[in-house]
Amino acid sequence: MSGYREEEYLQLSGIQHFAFCRRQWALIHLEQQWADNLRTVEGELMHQNAHDRQFSERRGELLIARGMAVYSARLGVTGACDVVEFHQSQDGVALIGRRDKWLPVPVEYKRGTSKMTDADRLQLCCQAICLEEMLACEISTGYLYYGQTRHREQVDFVPKLRQTVEEMLCEMHQYAQRQYTPKVKPHRGCRACSLKDVCLPELCGDLSATDYLRAHAQESPV
Repeated sequence: MSGYREEEYLQLSGIQHFAFCRRQWALIHLEQQWADNLRTVEGELMHQNAHDRQFSERRGELLIARGMAVYSARLGVTGACDVVEFHQSQDGVALIGRRDKWLPVPVEYKRGTSKMTDADRLQLCCQAICLEEMLACEISTGYLYYGQTRHREQVDFVPKLRQTVEEMLCEMHQYAQRQYTPKVKPHRGCRACSLKDVCLPELCGDLSATDYLRAHAQESPV
């Protein structure tokens, strides 16, 4: 088991930011920087609906819990699942106040469409690892629901995905302990990032801070 203290726990949602851009993660989670754009607002509205903790229901052999708090002491991470479906199964676990056994299946809601990168899948896998540790069970599958396509994507929690989660969280903890914000590494996602005006990826490479300020001064009206 890890020696992480509770005050050292990282936000589970941060692994998605970290997978997208290590600098973005550090700006948000270490420097407490934030800025909204259309994508972040739409995503927040979707999560507010999914995280209604007052809402739970049973549909036959299915229990649905929303906004369920989860954590892993071993990985030093804490957060909440948008939805956890508990499917009645002999391979499941006992739940307080419920008969039979139930197999947990995490479901994460995203505003857009399925991505080529594993950022969303890593976040979902981390949720599954937390649930496994809390409930002493094994979870092989979860789902990503994308609002734009209104489609569920099945995610299998294969060893490679699990290993990447653990390696990323280890790196995240190292940055957090040092309070280190990585340097800019511009990529295609920079234009869509809500923090581009905080991060200033234009300063990367051969463009000096003086050149950047001079160029923007020339763009400004007199």
